Amino acid sequence: MSTKFDAGTATEAVAGDRGSFVWGPYSRDCAWIAVLAFAVDQSHKAWMLSAYQIKQRGRVQITSFLDFVFVLNKGVSYGLFSSIGPWLLMGFAILTALGLWIWLARAGTGRLMAISLGLIIGGALANGLDRYLHGGVVDYISMHAFGFYWYVFNIADAAIVAGVIGLLYESYSTSRRCASNAT
Repeated sequence: MSTKFDAGTATEAVAGDRGSFVWGPYSRDCAWIAVLAFAVDQSHKAWMLSAYQIKQRGRVQITSFLDFVFVLNKGVSYGLFSSIGPWLLMGFAILTALGLWIWLARAGTGRLMAISLGLIIGGALANGLDRYLHGGVVDYISMHAFGFYWYVFNIADAAIVAGVIGLLYESYSTSRRCASNAT
């Protein structure tokens, strides 16, 4: 019987415990994180739009490096692909989330991978819902320093970036461990 090292929990999982096509040993962790990321993003956006009324306020300086400003992004990063419409981009977000979910169920290696994919899935679905509700993604966080402004983003975007960083870390640490075990 073959075993696979679990980078997230430092335990060994038996390869035969993979689970079904859509539910694996780490699916529960991923689902909880995805729901949490989705809920935090959507509830904060609802608050920013209704209670805080970010649309009507214009740019609001919070600190010397952080502003709130309403931007409706009809594309993806920096407005790319805005001409293809919200429905196609929303469909792409759903298909991407589904693909990442199946990848985790079929080949999940640990809790770090599950948490990272949960952040990405939750963020992608939250931005997808924005496209349905608002015709684009509601962004409002603007970071800047020394006259340079980065793109305006939201909590879902931050969750996606954190998830990608987690996947990169997990990939790097696993490959280093495999290389050290090969000698």
